[in-house]
Amino acid sequence: MSNHIIVTTGIYDAIKDTLRRKKVSIPEEKKLTEELRKAKQVLRRELPADVVTVDRKVTIKDHTQNFEHEYIFVASAKAKPAKNKHSILSDIALATVGYKVGDIIDWPFRDGERKIEILKVESWHG
Repeated sequence: MSNHIIVTTGIYDAIKDTLRRKKVSIPEEKKLTEELRKAKQVLRRELPADVVTVDRKVTIKDHTQNFEHEYIFVASAKAKPAKNKHSILSDIALATVGYKVGDIIDWPFRDGERKIEILKVESWHG
């Protein structure tokens, strides 16, 4: 389990902006603020391939609701949830961004606390 997330400066700034605009619940805001405080910022080319970020296909196991799902995280302008393309600022993306394969995260989703695990992260080019 990572004790800090790894994000690009662009993603870091986008999350900070989302927090500033109050686009998340209070428990999510507290969790994200704490994560950003400890986050390691890197250049895009230095980001490890197994870290969740924009333009990656991510397989997640939800241990609370006992299911696996694959998500494609894209820039907000390219999001099409009906086609499984989710904004990097969506709830599930915010919960997992910066974490890597094998990490297990306890996250305060709007419908309650859930434990999710990152099973696979792949590069994705739409």
